[in-house]
Amino acid sequence: MTEKRRGAAVWIATGAGIGYLPVPGTFGAAAGLGIVAALARWVTYRSWLWALVGVATAAVFVLGVWAAGSAEEFFGHTDPSYVVIDEVAGQMVTFLLRPDAPWRWLLAGFVLFRVFDVLKPFPAGRAEGLPGGWGVMTDDMVAGVYSLAALAVLRFIFK
Repeated sequence: MTEKRRGAAVWIATGAGIGYLPVPGTFGAAAGLGIVAALARWVTYRSWLWALVGVATAAVFVLGVWAAGSAEEFFGHTDPSYVVIDEVAGQMVTFLLRPDAPWRWLLAGFVLFRVFDVLKPFPAGRAEGLPGGWGVMTDDMVAGVYSLAALAVLRFIFK
């Protein structure tokens, strides 16, 4: 891989440098929340919002698999803490069903995602064992699905 591509991969994997901040996973998740919130304010046709967030999440995931794998090679170990593109994508998954949620639901989804990301309930912990960028990205996608399901249950309970 050329130095230019490797630099781009590390830049993407670290969330444009967010990964170098203290508590990088939290800042990475905040970036994912920010992307969803920005899309919700930007898109005027609500029927397109879910599709756009879904496509954006899939794009971040695919790009993240490549970038995280390259970043592992660059940093010399698996799933380095500097890599936050996985938190960005996982947090975006949390809001796939309701990207235009009010701020309290966005905050709840943020907290739920961070809890599931840290606890890594089955099969998230096992997904970390996948090779290269797949392992880095997939465990956070699982955490995002758990968070999405928890928000759906909470919405049903409080509706």
